[in-house]
Amino acid sequence: MELYEGFEGIEHPFQNSVITIGNFDGVHKGHQTLLASAVTKAAQIGGRSVAVTFEPHPKRVLCNGDHPPLITIHEQKAELIEACGVDALVTVPFTKEFSTIDARRFVTDLLIGKLGMKAIIVGNDYYFGRKREGDIALMKRFGEEMDFDVITPEWVNLGEKRISSTRIREIISRGEVHRAPELLGRFYQVRGKVVSGRDRGGKLLGFPTANINLNDELCPATGVYAVTVFCSLGRFQGVANIGYSPTFDDHIFTVEVHILDFSGDIYGETIRVNMIQKLRDEQKFSGIDELSQQIETDIDNARSIFKDLAEV
Repeated sequence: MELYEGFEGIEHPFQNSVITIGNFDGVHKGHQTLLASAVTKAAQIGGRSVAVTFEPHPKRVLCNGDHPPLITIHEQKAELIEACGVDALVTVPFTKEFSTIDARRFVTDLLIGKLGMKAIIVGNDYYFGRKREGDIALMKRFGEEMDFDVITPEWVNLGEKRISSTRIREIISRGEVHRAPELLGRFYQVRGKVVSGRDRGGKLLGFPTANINLNDELCPATGVYAVTVFCSLGRFQGVANIGYSPTFDDHIFTVEVHILDFSGDIYGETIRVNMIQKLRDEQKFSGIDELSQQIETDIDNARSIFKDLAEV
């Protein structure tokens, strides 16, 4: 997949490009439908499939800091879009100046002039241009006038509710990570650098942990989780604790992962952690012995979960 930062680096319009536009936060099943449709349509017309997204998220620029946490940081979002088979990703630096471009100019100068658009694939609730002045009805009028197709695939639902980034944030924030694959098509993943911790896991408890400085903004609810870990040494199963270590009363938020059957050195490495299932809430124990016994139980419970999941 070709990567472009803004429109300036695109020297020539793409050949018969099929565009899909969005924030694509989470790249959930609904987004995947749009991206797959763009890939299919581009193949049909001998063109290029192009995803257009924004960085930072427009709400961060327009809403004075009032914005939800991102489900996927930009690096992961780009990886997930590439996995959908898209030919090119254009990341538009979103500024207040960019937000003043009117709907017609956005289509004529950028989508057609810069990207060579012959078709656009977006949801029925898509808005574009200054103060969201353009809607699907206007885009279709532009399509008739300027000779490009406007395609709006059906919503992707789970049960009676539409799959949305908001819905995903809600379940992750509640710790219901086992539900994420239904909406994302994959486990929810966090990433972070392994840093020095408080040196308790191995010495005090007998369970060494990788302490992670999270890159991600959306963190699951406090508690203990069955996880899988991806690092330079391979893929491993593990148990993660997210929270404030109430047994030790130090009130410092940490994300720690005990990697099962592992003895490697990954300090300083950025690792990826898939959140499989919550095992229990975080709780305060009477002391180290009781906590160690509970960790053994947590590991046994996690192994039972892994046994039933072919994906891990």
